[in-house]
Amino acid sequence: MSQSVSQVVRFGVSMSEILLAQFDRLIQERGYANRSEAIRDLVRDALVTREWEEGDGEVAGTITLIYDHHTVGLTDTLTEVQHEYHDLIISTLHVHLDHRNCLETLIVKGAPRVAKQLADQLISIKGVIHGKLTLTSTGQNLK
Repeated sequence: MSQSVSQVVRFGVSMSEILLAQFDRLIQERGYANRSEAIRDLVRDALVTREWEEGDGEVAGTITLIYDHHTVGLTDTLTEVQHEYHDLIISTLHVHLDHRNCLETLIVKGAPRVAKQLADQLISIKGVIHGKLTLTSTGQNLK
């Protein structure tokens, strides 16, 4: 099975000296080897965002929840909702942060609209202190 290898294309980017200096500081702070690596990551991030916004195809992401497990009925409700989306959730991680609070991370893969729907539903449940959907890609279109 052969994979197609794309050719590297060089192109120029024009920007002000001030903006370039700020970009170079960012590159250094984040540990990039060079501007090209940083620009590639910026482009990939924009493409992942578009993938989620357009809602076409399969995407991946995480839903992270912080909640008080002493809230009456909360764990049962969270479990019920997750079972409704069993085909979207590919893994979960549950961590006890302290005597009351838990962190739960769900790894999801599927349609962006459905992942957002699940995240909104979970985050809005009474007793969930904080929740966040983190978007990423399956990587299929980012080579």
